[in-house]
Amino acid sequence: MAPASVAAFTDTYLPTVNGVSYTIQTWRDRWRERGGTMRIVYPGSAEYDPDPEEYPVRSLPFPMYEGFRIGTPRVPAAVEDVDVVHAHTPFAVGVGGARLARSEDLPLVTSYHTPTAEYADYLTSRPRVEHSIERLAERYECWFLSRSDAIVCPSADARDRVRETVDDDTPAVVLSNGVDVDFFSPTDPGPFRERYSLPEGTLIGYTGRHGYEKNLSEFVRAADGIDATVVIGGDGPAREELESLADSLDVDARFLGFLPREELPAFYAALDAFVFPSPVETQGLVALEANACGTPVVAVDAGALSNTIEDGVTGYHYEHGDVADCRDAIGRVLDERESLSASCLSHREELSVERVVDQLSDLYDRVIDEKE
Repeated sequence: MAPASVAAFTDTYLPTVNGVSYTIQTWRDRWRERGGTMRIVYPGSAEYDPDPEEYPVRSLPFPMYEGFRIGTPRVPAAVEDVDVVHAHTPFAVGVGGARLARSEDLPLVTSYHTPTAEYADYLTSRPRVEHSIERLAERYECWFLSRSDAIVCPSADARDRVRETVDDDTPAVVLSNGVDVDFFSPTDPGPFRERYSLPEGTLIGYTGRHGYEKNLSEFVRAADGIDATVVIGGDGPAREELESLADSLDVDARFLGFLPREELPAFYAALDAFVFPSPVETQGLVALEANACGTPVVAVDAGALSNTIEDGVTGYHYEHGDVADCRDAIGRVLDERESLSASCLSHREELSVERVVDQLSDLYDRVIDEKE
């Protein structure tokens, strides 16, 4: 029997580079390989030409967040004849998905990728106003999620947050975003190091958005006194301050800017430790990608990272806000780099997106059966 046909609605998609965009694309590709249909509705952009089964809706740029576009809650006619609707975000495009599910009496699955309140700091720098926006966002998030037949949470921590938000019987299930372990695998980092003129010796690093909520200054401060080069990929509003902080501490830091996706496996493989100080993750997919490439992770003991990284197996944790503890954790990972790397590689299949799509298929079948 062919897999269920799915309409996926998302307010963030390619060419915007983030974990949500790539997760949706990867799930769609795996769904297609199984003979299924997963149509994607997203905010259109002149910079991206849609593939078959991708349906852009009209959108405008969001001035407070570079690369993010505000779509419209439109439902393309081509996606109406489906078995299940999956909303990956709760904003305008996601609302379009919820409207489709309601009008056609279809099951609605929602993904809890990012707490809505975390977008408040993109709208204002005034603490009182930000707090008010966060409270409104939390109420709106509760309204949106409570209309779901199932809520997909990428970690146990995310599920706990949802249960605090949605005070009803809506099932919240833990289902990882998954890692494409065929793509994220050990590789020769030599050409990457040469291309970016990285020195010989120990490298510790991070890649992803340079948002203030990511707490990257804690990593830079912890690197002070460690005999290693800090390598940071990505970009964002905190970059300039991070560069200034590294200069003031005399930390040897290389800011590489945006890295094409095809370079990420070599980036991870080049590192002796991936350092992830962000306390706000619902999963922290880049940490799992690093593990899949054989690189252990130094993770803050907060949010989803408390569960997704296992001490002494795939890395080590440190106490949030404790720079000295972060420095010690980096030291432990570097001291045990060889054994931790071998352990990471032995756990690769547990991260596989194939296993995740198996679970996703079971979830879709269940909500469809319950709707009938």
